[in-house]
Amino acid sequence: MSKVWNYNAGPSMIPPAVMQQAQQEFCDFQGTGIGIVEMSHRSPEYTAVAKEAEALLRELMDIPDDYAVLFEQGGGRGQFAAIPLNLLPEGAHADYFVTGHWSRCAYKECSERFGKAILHECVVENADGRYSIDYSKMQVTPGAAYAYACLNETVNGIEMFKLPDTGDVPLVVDMSSNILTRRIDVRRFGAIIFGAQKNVGPAGLTVTIVRRDLLGHSSKYCPSVLDWTVLSQYDSMYNTPCTFSWYMAGLAFKWIKNLGGVAELEKRNQAKAELLYNFIDAHPFYVAKIAPDSRSRVNCVFTLKDESLNAEFLAAAKENHLIGLKGHKVLGGMRASIYNAMPLEGVEVLVDFLERFAKAHS
Repeated sequence: MSKVWNYNAGPSMIPPAVMQQAQQEFCDFQGTGIGIVEMSHRSPEYTAVAKEAEALLRELMDIPDDYAVLFEQGGGRGQFAAIPLNLLPEGAHADYFVTGHWSRCAYKECSERFGKAILHECVVENADGRYSIDYSKMQVTPGAAYAYACLNETVNGIEMFKLPDTGDVPLVVDMSSNILTRRIDVRRFGAIIFGAQKNVGPAGLTVTIVRRDLLGHSSKYCPSVLDWTVLSQYDSMYNTPCTFSWYMAGLAFKWIKNLGGVAELEKRNQAKAELLYNFIDAHPFYVAKIAPDSRSRVNCVFTLKDESLNAEFLAAAKENHLIGLKGHKVLGGMRASIYNAMPLEGVEVLVDFLERFAKAHS
């Protein structure tokens, strides 16, 4: 275990076993005499790394052959542009189901730069002042080219546990923060995009899983490096990829497989989330503003009842070797990100700190 408990939302904690293996191979990868970061992406050794990573991800998520898996650059924001550039014909429109900060950013990227996007505000305030997703608002409009949603909002701490019925309209989702944290049926989606920096590895790598029948329709204005068809044709090697992040992703996929796969991580993540939320709900010193049915299992957003104590809280957390608890600048408050790499012990340590801090200031 590292010297501190890392609750950063991303880049975030990486499993120590993965970090240790990368450290061992950093200067001499499998006896080649060179490090993975200085190896040609077209070498036989690296090609094997890339192919193994894709095969492992396909196995973990049960990705059918009629879906392409692309290892890209540009992050989530790059994909906010890539989605309409690949899927939105000129004169057409798309539906955006907005549940928080990042889905709103995706909506703005499309509507302000690339074409018509219809906004669906899908979060409502309940009678008790908490917020929930209203799935009844996720209705596709006639003629939509696709529907978009973010399955987990890291800023707001909101997660979708149901999927809208979009019929023949492809559902495109951002799973940057909850990929591989719970089981999903890939066949329900037209495309899935996710950044690696939360549950998979270092920042810089973005993965797109896209149904192959949706390829070949990109706008003439789409840059080649964002064109899913081009990337598919070149096996994600159209330009020099993020080789180290891709390699690290492969190590993370192996780690997940050896643990027992996504089903095992889903059980662990549910247990961690229940422990943390149950404590917050039972303690009047802390407030969770998201209703239980919509709470993120991996980004617990909460506030102190007395927010004048925020700075003291963060300072005390750091003194106790707990870092990354400050909420996003857009929302404030506190946020504990407890992704796949965070063991149950890390949540137990956090709960113990929360209890001691509350007692000291009550």
